[in-house]
Amino acid sequence: MRSALVVMARHPENGAVKTRLGRVIGAARARLLYRAFLCDIERRFAGGPRTLVWAYHPRQAPFASVVGPQSRCLPQRGADLAERMHNAFRDVLAEGFDRVLMIGADVPHVAGTWLDEAEACLDTSDVILGPSADGGYYLVALRAAYDIFRGAALGTNRALAGTMDEANRRGLSVHLLPASFDIDEAQDLDRLAHLLDHEGYDAILPATAAVMRNRKAD
Repeated sequence: MRSALVVMARHPENGAVKTRLGRVIGAARARLLYRAFLCDIERRFAGGPRTLVWAYHPRQAPFASVVGPQSRCLPQRGADLAERMHNAFRDVLAEGFDRVLMIGADVPHVAGTWLDEAEACLDTSDVILGPSADGGYYLVALRAAYDIFRGAALGTNRALAGTMDEANRRGLSVHLLPASFDIDEAQDLDRLAHLLDHEGYDAILPATAAVMRNRKAD
């Protein structure tokens, strides 16, 4: 059995990543933080039990220069997020992978045990979703490239419910992981700081911890 961990990511440029955070902490600091997320995800999961695949946007960006030339980098294809996610699953499964787990680059703190649970639960469920606090989801895992994203209101607080509705409409079974959060808003930084300061994530996410320490010093 071959499994892949796909990370949906943007090339880190000022004003192009974490724009909501950028309005609070500044575009340059938001870019530094996002770049730290990329570095920590690469460090955590490259060479692990699942092949790490970066699905990056925009396609002309020199994304490999950020995560390293040895990394597997796949340009996203599609006119919107729903199409790009669906095509990423199609492309990676077409390479011969049996199971694909997908996360966003803004959840570098995703628990390894949840990734294990997602992969294991694909034995009995068609769709695995990790609910996030904002009504979206931090993880989706599939064994086949079901088109469950179109019409799911991605990017809104109805994304999780909409994706579950699409799965149910197709007769697909869904398993939900423990709830977590992605890092989109200023208040999410407080939750991230708690993980770094009190739950040992400073060792798991050293690049992120360094940017957060500099934020406090400012």
